Amino acid sequence: MAKNGPLTDGYNHIRKETFMKKMLYLILAVGLMFSGASAQVQSDITKHPSCTYCGMDRAEYAHSRVYIQYEDGTTFGACSLHCAALDMAFKIDKTLQAIQVADYNTKALIDAETAVWVVGGSKMGVMTKRAKWAFGKKEDAEAFVKANGGTICGFEDAMKAVYEDMYQDTRMIREKRKMMRMQKGKN
Repeated sequence: MAKNGPLTDGYNHIRKETFMKKMLYLILAVGLMFSGASAQVQSDITKHPSCTYCGMDRAEYAHSRVYIQYEDGTTFGACSLHCAALDMAFKIDKTLQAIQVADYNTKALIDAETAVWVVGGSKMGVMTKRAKWAFGKKEDAEAFVKANGGTICGFEDAMKAVYEDMYQDTRMIREKRKMMRMQKGKN
């Protein structure tokens, strides 16, 4: 049985240093991994911090945001599929290159056309009464529907729902803003 002495204490010190270095590298690696994901989430928000049409903070609505890239190199950032649909309608002569939407759970941008969409349900949507949420995984969409209701569909059906709801949603938004102005006037 070895006794503690200068050699063993030195060895323990080296082992402790090695352990601490490994822990530091592990912490740095995990930090870089999360900062990379955060940078991905933030890059489109940095370019377009607020929605042009409604003024909403896109970081606050990172779970519903949309990022559009046009062939001419211009981009547009929206808070929701509602406002993205407005932009696409206003810029009908521009050719779309890519439409990305936030995954409801992870907030990471995913391809809007391959996303699994949930339309409707009990959870209030962004800029709409009938919510439109995107998911990268079908099982996530199914879990959401199980908890909140709604219907699973593809991008085309989600866009059709946006345009079907446009009048009612615009009316709802105008009424809410009118009420907010009246409340400010009373204070």
